[in-house]
Amino acid sequence: MAQDHAAPATRGAAIAPVAGPPGIDVQINGEYFRHTGDPEMPLLWYLRDVLRLDGTKYGGEHGEGGADLVLVNGKATSAIGVPMSKLAGKQVTTVEGLADAKGVLHPLQQAFIDEDAIGCGYCTPGWLIASMDLLNRRKDPSDSDIDTLPNLCRCGCQTRVRSAIKRAAASMKQGAQA
Repeated sequence: MAQDHAAPATRGAAIAPVAGPPGIDVQINGEYFRHTGDPEMPLLWYLRDVLRLDGTKYGGEHGEGGADLVLVNGKATSAIGVPMSKLAGKQVTTVEGLADAKGVLHPLQQAFIDEDAIGCGYCTPGWLIASMDLLNRRKDPSDSDIDTLPNLCRCGCQTRVRSAIKRAAASMKQGAQA
């Protein structure tokens, strides 16, 4: 036997959306986030401490050596040097965001593996980001273009990094033609 249920008191009443907390809206690796904390928090700490994206490394309070680089609207940017307040409406890509949604590595990531351009690995995320910025600007970078990258590697992988960037450029060019 069916039971009679009274209609809720709100039936037919207008439902008004409730605004979320004020904050800074930013897109990181294709997902949208709202930062509601300290607007002067450096992006690096938001990535590492809040989102638990720990690929981007701390390389000093001024971003020395490039270990803390991310792409902001496609341009390599020091994550320690930019506060969240400057990122409203921006797109941020970290090293974790270089691979596609299925986990297929970007040709640059694969080239770093193929050329054994990793060393201890601490500086690798920054190298990848700086290299992406370069490859976005120059499809066939020269040695002098590569030498302008701000990254430091204490393991001595610079020669292999150069080879990896050139391999990635060739692979990306070939992929664009296919």
